[in-house]
Amino acid sequence: MTGRKVAFLGGGKMGEALVSGLIRSGGRKPDELMITARREERAEELSRTQGVTATLSNPEAVRWADVLVLTVKPQDMEALLGQISEHVREEQLVISFAAGIRTSFIERRTAANVPVVRVMSNVPVLVDEAMSVVAAGRMAEDKHLAVAEELLGSVGRVIRLSEQHLDAVTATSGSGPAYFFLLAEAMIDACILLGLSRDVATELIVQTMLGSAKMLRDTGKHPVELREMVTSPGGTTIAAIRRLEEAGVRAAFLNAIDAARHRSAELAMGHDPDEEDLDG
Repeated sequence: MTGRKVAFLGGGKMGEALVSGLIRSGGRKPDELMITARREERAEELSRTQGVTATLSNPEAVRWADVLVLTVKPQDMEALLGQISEHVREEQLVISFAAGIRTSFIERRTAANVPVVRVMSNVPVLVDEAMSVVAAGRMAEDKHLAVAEELLGSVGRVIRLSEQHLDAVTATSGSGPAYFFLLAEAMIDACILLGLSRDVATELIVQTMLGSAKMLRDTGKHPVELREMVTSPGGTTIAAIRRLEEAGVRAAFLNAIDAARHRSAELAMGHDPDEEDLDG
């Protein structure tokens, strides 16, 4: 399956970021892409900035495309599927980015045998550093997952998992950037408390986080090994870590991420009340 013609149904930040990344990477030419928008001004903006065809008609985009990428908000998914269901063909591939929307929800509202792939990505898609996970629906095969991986590879890294794990993915890599932003905010405030200006504090913390993330990725070492490289006996770092452990930071992260996973499962059940909770 080549799936050269790709329509993005939903011209928000995610849809635009994916289109932009595909063009920059050479994954698709502008004339192989189409994007839909709700407002004429937004459609004109997308067409002007990205050089792709933009339309207000979701059915028009569906009739044109080989691959349909659903980038609307979860609360808008049912209305979108109502607009396009009679136009979706079995030979097309549907890729959904809507958090909490299970493949079965889409399958029941489209052509009987249409393959559906569900994606959980995250906000670094805006800087081509996304972490994306793809999961196959009932009719999706390896060739369909490969198309999704190829598209997402233009804006970051991609792995395959079973759909039953996507609530956990939502709670970790999906929501994860917010945890890092909160940590960065706290560390910047600490720098200000110690007398540094906000500009200096921001540069110090952002570059420290970026360098640390690259070390984790590029060295392949366990986080404990890297932490021990910084933690000298009787030094400043171990004094700080002691206070973090006393404050229960590790347990707080475990509890917070578990709460996010539970909420993701609740939202999925809300969208698809006939479905059993995959997490039990």
